[in-house]
Amino acid sequence: MSVQRGLIPPGVIGTPFSSQASRVMLLGSGELGKEVAIELVRLGVEVIAVDRYPDAPAMAVAQSSHVVDMLDGVALGQLIERERPDLIVPEVEAIDTALLERLEAEGRARVAPTARATRLTMDREGVRRLAAEELGLPTSPYFFADSLGQLGAAIDRLGLPCVVKPVMSSSGHGQSVVRSADEIETAWQLAQSGGRAAQHGASRVIVEGFIDFDYEITLLTVQHRDGVTFLDPVGHLQIDGDYRESWQPQPMSDLALAEARRIAATITSALGGWGIFGVELFVQGERVIFSEVSPRPHDTGLVTLVSQDLSEFALHARALLGLPVPGLTSLGPSASRALTVEGHGVPVFHGLERALSEPTVQVRLFGKPRVDGHRRVGVVAARGQNIEAARSRCRQAAEALVVELVEDDPAV
Repeated sequence: MSVQRGLIPPGVIGTPFSSQASRVMLLGSGELGKEVAIELVRLGVEVIAVDRYPDAPAMAVAQSSHVVDMLDGVALGQLIERERPDLIVPEVEAIDTALLERLEAEGRARVAPTARATRLTMDREGVRRLAAEELGLPTSPYFFADSLGQLGAAIDRLGLPCVVKPVMSSSGHGQSVVRSADEIETAWQLAQSGGRAAQHGASRVIVEGFIDFDYEITLLTVQHRDGVTFLDPVGHLQIDGDYRESWQPQPMSDLALAEARRIAATITSALGGWGIFGVELFVQGERVIFSEVSPRPHDTGLVTLVSQDLSEFALHARALLGLPVPGLTSLGPSASRALTVEGHGVPVFHGLERALSEPTVQVRLFGKPRVDGHRRVGVVAARGQNIEAARSRCRQAAEALVVELVEDDPAV
């Protein structure tokens, strides 16, 4: 069946570099985008990797790549017009979503899961108002603030402790817990510097009442052509809002799991489209409280690289292409641990032979071009007889790895 560019229907795959190629543009090409690109390439898709900096991880495996400020609607629009992808897959929050909505409305682009879902989840305000005010899902109490004065007033109403976050950020950047009045200004400044759109003048923050939860989970939820599929709940450890460890399955009562699935199905159905969603939830006894959702693979879901037969990345690729999402096979209790480093330079990894000597251990080195400050540069994942054994195996493998930061010699 011959098709025209931009009209390839779901479930049809062409051949890369031909006039019949199925072309997917990734907007955001970090470590999660890299895994998505790998799965798409395996399915015969031609991948175009886009990010705001050169040599981003997914650019190493995509067939072509571009560097552009994705918040610059003019520059991004020109790139999309030039490349004419069949499908645009946002992988980060810092994108001109108004452009994507306009292109989708005009029938000039298809966005996965949808342009609307991308806009609503791009910042915490859109998705929180959808969840709490439109869908009536249980959330923490919250206010929004546009200035230091408004932040102080919101904290007076919510009480201490509370959590302050930029409305648009990722991986916990700019997030802090305020426990005393003298920490308010520091939290405001951290949110300003940590927001993904800070350079474009964004300053709005969300202030959340503190939830004394028993544990938190990510419920990875796949919306696909045949319905909805839930993965086993992923437990995780975060430090300053940044993922450090995850494990699967997180033990839950039947009642709490049923409520988590109800909330996840409600929010992802409201957002619409096909793909995997990372639904973050707090669990307090049998009570489940909605926190956040992202319409893409989730960093805590890196554990699925070893925990099941199809990872969250493989499931995302299948769903957004309109392919079947079968029943999943669990491979047993599993865990993951992020490799983080602090400093400046190009990462060089030592100790891989020791790390990989542990049974079931897998290592993913992201290929990030440089570290300036604090950055996640890889992940280890492993299975075990139980969750604690899997976490211990990950910890031992991570401790065996040594990351050296060196200054690159451009002449080499």
